[in-house]
Amino acid sequence: MNRLLLVLLIPATLMTSVTAAVAAAIPTSLPELLDFYAADSAQPFDAERGKEFWLKKTPADDGKMRDCTVCHGEKLSVSGKHVKTGKVIDPMAPSANKERYTDRKKVEKWFKRNCKWTIGRECTAQEKGDVLKYLSLH
Repeated sequence: MNRLLLVLLIPATLMTSVTAAVAAAIPTSLPELLDFYAADSAQPFDAERGKEFWLKKTPADDGKMRDCTVCHGEKLSVSGKHVKTGKVIDPMAPSANKERYTDRKKVEKWFKRNCKWTIGRECTAQEKGDVLKYLSLH
């Protein structure tokens, strides 16, 4: 009986792990990201609020003012450049960069890193959704 149970459980466990790995690799879309953040947001996302957040100047440790345009630039349809490293940053506008919002893990990684660098803390789900709503218009 125990042997039969193992024979049945091991393939099922492996299949679940494979399914989870495949699901994690499935591309994301901008609407799916908005749905993901909406679950932890207090109100509907607003592009105007996202624009205000994107352009809001915050003092950095070095005394300089930062906002998202410092690295991403004023025009969302063209490449930006990281202010410290000089690394080219692909356009933020989905119309100019079809790959921009297709990997939720990557989006989360960059929100975490950039929010901490720009505003000194992680962004909330509401802020992420508002910013994505703003960026989606470009």
